[in-house]
Amino acid sequence: LLLAMPLISGCSIERLAINSLSGVLAEGNSIFERDNDPELIAEALPFSLKLMDTLLLEQPDNVDLLLAAASGYVFYCYSSVSLEAERISGRDIDAARAMRARASNLYLRAHEYAARALAVDYPEISATLSSAPESALQQIRAGSQRTIEMLYWNAASLGLAIASARNEPALLARSGEVEALLNRAFELDDTWDEGSLHEFAISSASLTGIDLDAIDMHFEQALDLSDGKRAALFVAYAEATAVPRQDRIAFIDLLERALAVPVESFPELTLVNTVAQQRATWLLGQLDMLFLE
Repeated sequence: LLLAMPLISGCSIERLAINSLSGVLAEGNSIFERDNDPELIAEALPFSLKLMDTLLLEQPDNVDLLLAAASGYVFYCYSSVSLEAERISGRDIDAARAMRARASNLYLRAHEYAARALAVDYPEISATLSSAPESALQQIRAGSQRTIEMLYWNAASLGLAIASARNEPALLARSGEVEALLNRAFELDDTWDEGSLHEFAISSASLTGIDLDAIDMHFEQALDLSDGKRAALFVAYAEATAVPRQDRIAFIDLLERALAVPVESFPELTLVNTVAQQRATWLLGQLDMLFLE
């Protein structure tokens, strides 16, 4: 027994370390969210993401860690890979195509983690979610914060993967799954996270096929729930409505509203507001490409 004690103690210490580190990473997004340097975060995130990949080999059913990994991959990909692909698409088509393929792959990795998180709490859903999403999701009866978060990250990661892949028939066929996940989240709690569901409905409008009037409604509800402190809401609404309507004045006004959001007043939204304002600035430089005189 005395000889075995160091081995037992070592295993316990290792397990304790893994559990502690998992908890820190799962709750550590606030450290990133309060940073005002997206480039720094984009450089730092890959290490954290790979560390979460490793820890999930030890704790495959850790829902908090699965959701942290899913959201981390989505943010990293959106804020660096996807945006860069869009920025270079006008001058290097092949490089942009390769970057979009990489983005789709990373979003699908995020979706794998989000789907695994959902399967931990609702194992009976996984088998039929892709084939009959609406009926499968009706098995979720209660809308806890964790449940809505799982539905959101499943919808967001899959929707972004489809948007990045563009002409991949296998992925395009899953658009109904994104819509079903979002609709079920709305049914359970449409006020979740100060209007994040409504904001995602706006940004994914081209994928789910909702009309401009419905987008207007989502914008008003998201604006009310968020109290106007999310710059990304104005950017998403400008792209989803002002461009199709060819309303250049409304487009500029919405982007200026995004730029007017005082980042320092909402520290928990520092990073996402900074990224959104960078995109607003870039979009203002694309006016002649987006609007016909």
